[in-house]
This record gives sequence, C-alpha cells and structure tokens, in this order.
Amino acid sequence: MTEKRTVAVLFGGQSGEHEVSLISAQAVMAALDPAKYRLLPIGITRQGEWIAGAEAMPRLLAAADPARLPADAGSGAPPATRIELVQLDPTSNATLLPAVFRLLPAEIDVVFPVLHGPMGEDGTVQGLLELAGLPYVGCGVAAGAVGMDKALMKAAFAAADLPLLPWSLVRRMDWQRNPEQIYAQIETQLDYPLFVKPANMGSSVGISKACDRAGLEAALAEAARYDRRIVVEQGIPAREIEVSVLGNDEPEVSLPGEVTPSGEWYDYAAKYLSGQSAITIPAPLSAEQTEMVRSLARRAFIAVDGSGLARIDFLLDKESGALWLNEINTMPGFTSISMYAKMWAASGLAYSALLDRLIEFALERATR
Repeated sequence: MTEKRTVAVLFGGQSGEHEVSLISAQAVMAALDPAKYRLLPIGITRQGEWIAGAEAMPRLLAAADPARLPADAGSGAPPATRIELVQLDPTSNATLLPAVFRLLPAEIDVVFPVLHGPMGEDGTVQGLLELAGLPYVGCGVAAGAVGMDKALMKAAFAAADLPLLPWSLVRRMDWQRNPEQIYAQIETQLDYPLFVKPANMGSSVGISKACDRAGLEAALAEAARYDRRIVVEQGIPAREIEVSVLGNDEPEVSLPGEVTPSGEWYDYAAKYLSGQSAITIPAPLSAEQTEMVRSLARRAFIAVDGSGLARIDFLLDKESGALWLNEINTMPGFTSISMYAKMWAASGLAYSALLDRLIEFALERATR
C-alpha cells in the first residue's frame, strides 16, 4: 500500500472572502480520499492568528459573520471518521503560535491554500510557502499577485492581445482629494452603466453597479472601503460565461458553463446566499463560441504564468455577440455550489479525482 501523503489545508484569512474560504475548505477536506491522505487543518483568523489542528475550523466558524455564511454551512468539525488527522504535540504549544513556520510540521507533503482574496490568494501566502520549501496547490507568487490585482491583470491581458472592455483605474487618494474631477473623468471615458470594483478582491465583495452619478459616488465609496485602487469597468448587457483551467505548462480547459444570476447581476448574495442563481453546464453556446472561450481561457492562463488551477470568466454581449474576457480567479471557490469543480465534473473529472490532480500538479511544479 502506498504511504499516505500529509496535506495541510489552509483556510480563513484576513480578506473580505473569509467566510467563503471556510466553506470551500470544508468541501475540500470532506472530499480528500482517506486512503491516500492525512489531513492537517490550519485556520487563519481575521486578525492573522494561525490555528492548527482539529479545533481550527470550529473556532473560525464560531467567529464568522453568520450573514455571510451560506445556509448549508456545516459545523466545522473535520471529517475525522473518514480521514486521518495529523496529531500535534499538545505540549509544544504548536496549536497557537504567531511564528507560522513552527505550525508546519516537517512531514507535510503538500499545502492546499484554500484562501480567497488578499493576504491569501494574492501571492503573499505563496511566498511564505516558497520560503518554507513546501509544495502547494495553485498558482505561484507572480501569477497570484497579477491575478488578484484587476488593474495588473488587465495590463497583462492587454499585452497578450486578449479582448477587454473599456475600463479606468482610480486611486482612492485622488478620489478623496478631488471627487468631482474623478467623476467627470470617468464619465468622459465610459458610459453608464458602470461596474465599480476594488482592484484586489473577489467573490464580488465591494463591487457595485452604477447607473448614474449618484450611483457612481456610492459605488466608489463602497469600493474604497476595501482597497486604495479602484477599477471602473464599462457595463454591457451580458451573459456570464465561465470555464475552468487545470494544469501547469500544458493546461487543460473544461467545458464552459453559464451563470444566470438570481438578481440583477452576480453579486455576493447571488453567488453564495440566495441559492437561486441558475447554472447551465455546458453553456448553451455554438461550437464556434465554445472553442473561442476555451482558447481564450488557455491564453489568459498562460499570460499570467498560471499553474495548478484557475477559473476564467467572460462576458458575452447579448446584443452584439462579442466575447470579452472579464477576469481570472487563481483560487476559485470550492463550495458545493462553486462553478470550478462543477465544470470539471461535467467534463468527466469528479471532485475527489480533481483534488488528486491538483495535488499531483503541485508536487510536479515543486520538482521543477
């Protein structure tokens, strides 16, 4: 029998996507094959405290904002009856230490950082794991940083000649100093409706749709709560098309899916709370459109030097039929309703087998 690998699953974090990370990590830990893996749960609180061991998930769930947790969130207890948990020495005080390197036992084979948003998905934790010499699932430091920052992401996509809607970058400092000038500048460059987003955030946190000047003022104020740099994008009547990418130097691309939001657009509530958004996989596209989506997704993944996994999102103009690249998510959601795994399942790769592939790609990348 092959010796079990020890997988450390990181979750929580200090971003606005803290609760989404908890639910994603629950799904990952429950689906790891107990015949292949031992599990070490490691939670990161909103304050940056690292907690290792069986109590990590229950403690973070107890402190989570219930209004941001999906209704089907579990109790947080790890699947101890299914999968072997790494036992930490209770005398070492290793379950609660600011010195995070001492939380990572030498026998860890691979880390699965199920972290979304800044201080987790953006290359920061990836840099820590690089310094620790630990293989980890997902994109590296540079791809994580570029993929997280929507302005840098768009610059990389533009350099790769990928199709982007018009957009503008606003610095919070400039907006605070001279808001009227910023409003006029945006209205000169773009037409309403607009989507206003923190440059570094995911899961639609801090994003608003602005249909007039009053809406733009409120949207910039909301985005400025989360970041010092704000991206303003041209809005269009669009269908939301997504595709999953898997692999390292030779990435594979799944069948595309389409999301029909329960609300006016695909905001946080529509993604995680309402349970009413419709998902269609494969997306009802022509063969030509399907091939274009998959080709552009592969190019986008390579443009940021992606590795392991990513979900690529597109906007398909309902009126003109034009296809626009929206963004890349280098650690997409792994909740029970998340698109990444669903699209791979529709492409013939089940959730547990998908986790196996991701871990193998992490080990492959580390050996390179």
